Amino acid sequence: MRADQILHPTPQGLYCPPGDFHIDPTRPVARALITHGHADHARAGHGSVLATQQTLDIMAIRYGEDFAGQVQPADGPIRIGDVTVSFHPAGHILGSAQIAVTPDHGPKIVVSGDYSRTPSPTCAPFEPVPCDVFVTEATFGLPVFKHPDPAVEMARLLASMTEFPERPHLIGAYSLGKAQRVIALARAAGIDAPIAIHGAMQRLCDYHIEQGIDLGPLIPATADQVPAQLVIAPQSAFSTAWVQRFRDPVIGFASGWMAVRARARQNGVELPLVISDHVDWPQVTQTIRDLFPAEVWITHGTEDGLLRWCELNGFPARPLRLVGYEDEPE
Repeated sequence: MRADQILHPTPQGLYCPPGDFHIDPTRPVARALITHGHADHARAGHGSVLATQQTLDIMAIRYGEDFAGQVQPADGPIRIGDVTVSFHPAGHILGSAQIAVTPDHGPKIVVSGDYSRTPSPTCAPFEPVPCDVFVTEATFGLPVFKHPDPAVEMARLLASMTEFPERPHLIGAYSLGKAQRVIALARAAGIDAPIAIHGAMQRLCDYHIEQGIDLGPLIPATADQVPAQLVIAPQSAFSTAWVQRFRDPVIGFASGWMAVRARARQNGVELPLVISDHVDWPQVTQTIRDLFPAEVWITHGTEDGLLRWCELNGFPARPLRLVGYEDEPE
């Protein structure tokens, strides 16, 4: 059985005929396997969903308990039709997983979803899974993207808070994953004071705490006077009246895209923090070298640069063009 007979793109997403399921489908399907809880990968309305327990919990928080007809937590290898599937940590956000698809006869394919090789205090680290075909993202698939150590970026935040103690620091971060990571990194950097969070992040922060992740004292950023110098909020909140309650704030944003200074300037970001939950160029190329797959499929980002790198380094590769994975910020 050829690799494209095991997995191939369809209008609904990546489909596995011998297992009759989709991975991270963009439209409702009968059977969905989900890599992680971000909305461009995890949608409601499927007949059944197989994912890690943490991803199922996150989907229930975001979409309601009845987000799918049936749910099943991934626990060890599972037989589906004529293939065996298994879930392995991706290092992206809490509950994120790579999905390995192993047929009885044919190449083993690993769909990495979104992944990171930088250790995070909020999720299990990436687990290299030997395979014949590796499906990789290329969100930052250009040599220009080399993310700094997150601790260095947090030191820049602390330096700004020390220099401007009278100014609240409003840091934009995506509500699922990035916000909790920034909070945990701030704690590791020595910030012990209460951190204020936007209401959109409250339930997801509570769930991380329930899962044993220490975020320290958190307070709501809802009062007219917020007694905290550090405030974490989704980027969407910065274009609403909510931000007007803060006097002369330092506006920051935590994202791998903050490496593009023009993007930071366009969004009025005074303190760009280059903190990413995705592999950068050195990490994605090193991952391919580590796994040494017979073939690389590239999706979700800048394909051409990585295709060229694979060609020069002897890895057969092709773009796997999937639609619907651009809805959420990094």
